[in-house]
Amino acid sequence: MAAKPKKKAATETHDSIEEQTAAFLRAGGQIQQIASGVTGQQNLAGPRQIVLGKPADK
Repeated sequence: MAAKPKKKAATETHDSIEEQTAAFLRAGGQIQQIASGVTGQQNLAGPRQIVLGKPADK
């Protein structure tokens, strides 16, 4: 049985994110702070209407 590859240390990941963020800002990027609870996902389905019981006669 082959051993699973060892995960990178958290400090290496942290350093990588820090370097990428610095490069982004140097290139003119801006960081936008989003309020807690806000999501970027869009509700494409829209509201669903569920009818319970038999349809009324016309």
